[in-house]
Amino acid sequence: MLSFLLWYLLATLLGGLTFPLAYCLFPALKDRGYTLSRAFGLLVWGYIFWLSASLGIAQNDVGGLMLGLTVLVALSGWAITNYREASQWDQLPVTNSPILLFLKSNRRLVITVELLFLLSFAFMAFIRAGNPEILGTEKPMELMMINGIMHSPTFPPRDLWLSGYSISYYYFGYVMTSMLATLTGTPATAAFNLMIALIFALSAVGAYGILYNLLSMRQTSKVEGQPEIVNRKSEIVNSLLAPLFLLLVSNVEGFLEVLHRRGLFWTEGKNFWTWLDLPQLRDAPTQPLGWIPERFWWWWRASRVVQDYELNGNWTGDVIDEFPAFSYVLGDLHPHVLAMPFVLLAVAIGLNIFLGGWRGKINLYFTELHISKTGFFLCALMLGALAFLNTWDVLIGGALILFSYILAQVHRPVKGEEGEAGWRWARLEDLFALGIPLLIAAYALYLPFFIGFDSQAGGILPSFMYPTRGAQLWVMWGTLFVPIFAFLFYRRSMSAANWRAGTLASLGIVLALFALMFLFGFLALQLKPDLVQPLIQSQAENVGGFIAASLTRRLAYIGSLFTLLALMIPTLAHLFVKPTDSLNAMDSAETDASAPQQDTTRSFALLLIFLGALLITGPEFIYLRDNFNYRINTIFKFYYQAWIMLSLAAAYAVAVLLKNLRGAAKSIFSAVLALVLVVGLTYPTLAFANKTNNFQPPFFGYSLDDFDRVKLENPDEAAAIEWLRFAPDGIVAEAVGGAYSAYARIANYTGMPTVLGWDNHEAQWRDNALQGTRAYDIEILYTTSDGFTAQEIVARYNIRYIYIGGLERTTYAVDESKFRSLFKLVFQQGNVAIYEAP
Repeated sequence: MLSFLLWYLLATLLGGLTFPLAYCLFPALKDRGYTLSRAFGLLVWGYIFWLSASLGIAQNDVGGLMLGLTVLVALSGWAITNYREASQWDQLPVTNSPILLFLKSNRRLVITVELLFLLSFAFMAFIRAGNPEILGTEKPMELMMINGIMHSPTFPPRDLWLSGYSISYYYFGYVMTSMLATLTGTPATAAFNLMIALIFALSAVGAYGILYNLLSMRQTSKVEGQPEIVNRKSEIVNSLLAPLFLLLVSNVEGFLEVLHRRGLFWTEGKNFWTWLDLPQLRDAPTQPLGWIPERFWWWWRASRVVQDYELNGNWTGDVIDEFPAFSYVLGDLHPHVLAMPFVLLAVAIGLNIFLGGWRGKINLYFTELHISKTGFFLCALMLGALAFLNTWDVLIGGALILFSYILAQVHRPVKGEEGEAGWRWARLEDLFALGIPLLIAAYALYLPFFIGFDSQAGGILPSFMYPTRGAQLWVMWGTLFVPIFAFLFYRRSMSAANWRAGTLASLGIVLALFALMFLFGFLALQLKPDLVQPLIQSQAENVGGFIAASLTRRLAYIGSLFTLLALMIPTLAHLFVKPTDSLNAMDSAETDASAPQQDTTRSFALLLIFLGALLITGPEFIYLRDNFNYRINTIFKFYYQAWIMLSLAAAYAVAVLLKNLRGAAKSIFSAVLALVLVVGLTYPTLAFANKTNNFQPPFFGYSLDDFDRVKLENPDEAAAIEWLRFAPDGIVAEAVGGAYSAYARIANYTGMPTVLGWDNHEAQWRDNALQGTRAYDIEILYTTSDGFTAQEIVARYNIRYIYIGGLERTTYAVDESKFRSLFKLVFQQGNVAIYEAP
């Protein structure tokens, strides 16, 4: 409980210290960055601390953290001072400062945001306290990252699973976790669960803020000489739809689990479930029938809805189509989860640009940018941070910022540049003029990270064999597609639409992706014939037969492509209109003085829909090559980003439709929405209960610290770990084994590096050759009776501690006699012994 309070107070304090800076930097947002201030402050503070530690300016300790926090406070003070001078508020007493006036005028917003953050943080902390174990899946790896950073004397932080090397992974989120843990005195085993709760809460208020800013742009009042006031209850309440759709609404699979458990639509032979072809659900329901799924980890299947088969019918393996609610049920603290509030921050940055924030000029040798230097720097800082947090997110972050910039030029050209509004070829120039310098600046800002980062991506591969079935696409996206399609249908009569441009652009995107698929297929055949030819021959008689079979399958699965085109065509048709045409065609009920703002604000929602649809469409044709060699990871990363975009758009769509529909149309939509929410909320309602044993935690009760479990399950090992935590730093030898297991547990829980941890993960992060003979050498160290051989291995890897516990004794035939004669026994309890080398 104390750790929870400390984290809440620290996050709230950080938001308060950062809000003056956010207030000045986000002038176009109606909340002036208030909902973003915690995430923005964590980003800026984390960047200052990480860069200072990486350059040797600060140490990785409390002093270094306080230095970074001091710089953040100084930036906020500087921003306030400069803002007052620029706005002539310096003549007012402090009690009438614009920031205090904003807080007073928008107290409903402030109270709602603070309650939302507290309740979200408490809710997820309660969920994690019911199942705090850091076991299975990727959790041990994530604990290793946190403990490794917390115990690294210098930066870059050391890789606990490969002694002598630093982390080669996107680890910024773990730096932030370690910062909060260090400053609050929280052990990594508790910080792991608290960070999940914090990310959930930051994402909740971040999503809330984006929708609030979109909805409130048209509903403002302004007193001369004072900040704009937004006090409509509807916007404050309706904005809660954003965290609902982002974090809790889920795909349809959870609802299907209930129907299947009840035996509905099941008959012997071919039936609905065999047609849908979801593993476990295509099997006969268990008897006796019921309503609540009882299969072990039944909720896992929702993150593996898309099924890929080779042309010969062989199943490729699970394709990961994770979504946020699943992430928080599972409880992994992986980079895609850690990055969520910062992806939302990137959306807010794009929205600020779109609404006219950071107007200015930057003269380059080859062109001119219509953005201020402050705005350019913040965009570069954000893009670099996304690459450092979860490198895949740089795609959506960059696209959001660049397309928001383009839309700003379309709707609001720079004053004095007549004729430059609307869609024209100059927009393409704008895209590259900003994009190239921005990427260069982002790379430079995070240079210490990029120097040591070794990506596992190995190029682009064509997806000839793996189109997604339309039925499975709707199982994955139906709860978001329904309100979005309803919004697009409503939108058809509210403004002009350039249907020709929308259709041509959508078909052009699909044809371009088709062309890229064939291009990369041709290049692969020419450059890697020894790999490609056997694959083709395993699927068809020749290349022509392979292509014909793949196109036949794509035609059979055409429903997914039709769905995505139905999403993109009207979206682009409404985006590709001249601003004047859009305003002239608006319904008379909306043609008041605020109508232009309303229409352009909806354009940003359309941009979110388009980017989400594009992220889903891309992996239908191409995917990134990695260690898995099929599209498992591309679907995973792209779909997760798409869920963030489309959930915000769906929330906006629902809010707009509930407000504007009348009569029978509103009644019908309300009924459909109720059904969508029942379907979408079935999953989290049942899954959270299942994961927490129906909110009856294990015998050690509610706890946020996984080490409480370790102490109860294995007290001897827990005592050894605690001894090592206070021992002098050094490399520890322990048993080496495969991934998703208990191996590397001593490094994970102590923060001391081991010779080799999960070898397959290390192979994903860096050149596999760096592992050398480490696994074999550790086996020899434990099993040999030759003291000289043991001493040579200890010296080779600079091993200080040799750990012998139950896992070592079951993995190897341990010969402990040599350790007794050569090294000092420094710990002994039960079957656990630790020897220290001189």
